[in-house]
Amino acid sequence: MATFLYRLGRFSYRRRGVVLAIWLGLVALFGVGASTLSGPTSDTFSIPGTESQEAFDLLEERFPGGNTDGATARVVFAAPEGQTLDDPANQAAVGDVLAELQAAPQVADVPDPFEIGTVSEDGTIAFSQVTYAVPFFDLTDEAREALTEAAEGGRDAGLTVELGGEAAMSDEEPAGTEIIGIGVAAVVLILTFGSLIAAGLPLITAILGIVIGISAITAASGFMDIGSSTPTLALMLGLAVGIDYALFIVSRFRHELAVGRDGEEAAGRAVGTAGSAVVFAGLTVMIALAGLFVVNIPMLTEMGLAAALTVGVAVIIALSLLPALLGFAKHRVLGGKIPGLRRIRERATDDDSLPTLGRRWVNLVTRRPVAVLTIAVVGMLALAAPLLDLRLGLPDEGSSSPDSTQRKAYDLTVEGFGPGFNGPLMVVVDASGSPDAQAAADSVAASLESFDGIATVTQPVPNEAGDTAIINVVPEFGPGSAETEDLVGDIRDQIGAVGEESGADVTVTGTTAINIDFSERMTEALLPYLALVVGLSFVLLMLVFRSVLVPLKAALGFLLTMGATFGAIVAVFQWGWFNGLLGIEQTGPIISMLPIFLIGVVFGLAMDYQVFLVTRMREEHVHGAAPKESVVIGFQHGARVVSAAALIMISVFAAFIFGGEDVIMQVGLALAAAVAFDAFVVRMTIVPAVMTLLGSRAWFLPRWLDRLLPNVDVEGEKLARQLREEPEPQLEAAQR
Repeated sequence: MATFLYRLGRFSYRRRGVVLAIWLGLVALFGVGASTLSGPTSDTFSIPGTESQEAFDLLEERFPGGNTDGATARVVFAAPEGQTLDDPANQAAVGDVLAELQAAPQVADVPDPFEIGTVSEDGTIAFSQVTYAVPFFDLTDEAREALTEAAEGGRDAGLTVELGGEAAMSDEEPAGTEIIGIGVAAVVLILTFGSLIAAGLPLITAILGIVIGISAITAASGFMDIGSSTPTLALMLGLAVGIDYALFIVSRFRHELAVGRDGEEAAGRAVGTAGSAVVFAGLTVMIALAGLFVVNIPMLTEMGLAAALTVGVAVIIALSLLPALLGFAKHRVLGGKIPGLRRIRERATDDDSLPTLGRRWVNLVTRRPVAVLTIAVVGMLALAAPLLDLRLGLPDEGSSSPDSTQRKAYDLTVEGFGPGFNGPLMVVVDASGSPDAQAAADSVAASLESFDGIATVTQPVPNEAGDTAIINVVPEFGPGSAETEDLVGDIRDQIGAVGEESGADVTVTGTTAINIDFSERMTEALLPYLALVVGLSFVLLMLVFRSVLVPLKAALGFLLTMGATFGAIVAVFQWGWFNGLLGIEQTGPIISMLPIFLIGVVFGLAMDYQVFLVTRMREEHVHGAAPKESVVIGFQHGARVVSAAALIMISVFAAFIFGGEDVIMQVGLALAAAVAFDAFVVRMTIVPAVMTLLGSRAWFLPRWLDRLLPNVDVEGEKLARQLREEPEPQLEAAQR
């Protein structure tokens, strides 16, 4: 692989004009595709094989035209202080709002709360559940605007009118957060290279990569359902890895120029060596993300594939476009120094005698490996302690910002009717095999009234054929509470026997039940997926390092990273630590998909740092250095670049914490924390300590296994042997 990449790097450098033209053409092509083929994003999802999904599919079959998949909006009315909604003027104002909504585009049904009884006992609060004829992602801007305008009309009449439900959700994406990450990344790159030109190249290639990746995802939204969070997640990951991968290659290119090689040869060697590690790191991320399909949730699958696509684009650009841009820059990547940063660059050269910060740190670690290892491991385990309280779920409107209309509608509903009205359950009675369908449905409804934790049970509503009925159940607790989750489990465990006695099949569905099933599916898949990823990392690292103990150490370090990261997000998002500092206004369960998605992404990033640090240690060991010396030299050569790469990723991910969307905030904080823990604690502290303690035993591999494993040559050893006979040019040649 290294030989092929060496040739690719030289070709791209030599034919830089052609390569640049091809990539600019691809940017234009995907841009046109995104503008002409794109469709709306979707927040709906299905969970094949779960009871709630099967019940939902049955409803679509048995209640045709019932808009079971139609978008909904809850319009909540509150009377002025000291008045009730029964007052003629207030009741007329409510009627006007409902009439305006009934005439709005795409609206299928607007029930009158005074007719169906959705008015609080004291008459101060009422709500109407508006149903649309189309799914959420098919709602037009006119339909959304009509909903908002109708609410404004009620407010003008003196009422408090708040909007909940998916139709009331804003379709505006948080903007500008990625600019913060790019800005911090630029500062880190400038400090790392001391050169504007060298710092600018990774930013240019990363931005071009995410433009192509996001354009491809946007174009694909015209042919398939793409989640509203998917482009943001792809942007977050693509930007971070795009900068990092380019950083590794530019750093190696500068090194090759510094020892006197001409530009084309330097580009070939940079891509053949650092590029090999980039390919390996990128493939591990892509495999882990694509592996999300094993969870069997379409939304998570498309999210993983979209993110994997963006990472793949970043890898290809780093291997082809970047050496072409280096061809335009040539030796200017060594120039363009910024006043005041010259000394930083000089201290970061390959001279091992210089007392750099990295060398001082690794000397400390290797002098006291047991003490350092103990402190680091105990600290990571302490950070992981909150993991024992991890509770997975999906956000509801109760976790929205207190200033949002969704949160105000939620709170008014709780005040007037109780928290359960924000997450009703739907019990479906399939009595097609029963001799008396109505009696079967009535029997189920009567049994439901005896359950603890249920506030209201409605009368069964049969379909036109009379073989299926819907019973709406209102819990006493909110949709995201543990009590409601237990209630759904109790109903499913006990009510089935009641239905079987009358020949009916009883299932529970509705948004709340679907969310519960989704969280359970995520929990069940967590350990198998973690085992898959850790097992994959062990095999891949064994191929790279020709060792058994190094992959084992890397896998255990990855588990430490995951434990500390999960502990941190539980402390912040469930327990409320540092919420004021981070601008998080509401605590609640951790997003169900976050742990699995986090494992997939961080696995690849962790292996990235592992490869760039440990390959140089192995290279020094192979060339005859003593075990401790190989750790020190290898760490010193890789620490500065890995530190810069980690800081860039942390800044990019952390910028999304302030994006305002709950899912993105949790993902951003989790990824930023995971990179910090893995790069600075596991890879740059625990790894050199363990490698020092293991000594030469770290590279042990049974002979029979060595013969069986293919040599992937990630370190470029074959390339080095092939080029070893070439005379080394003098440093002065590069400076002329």
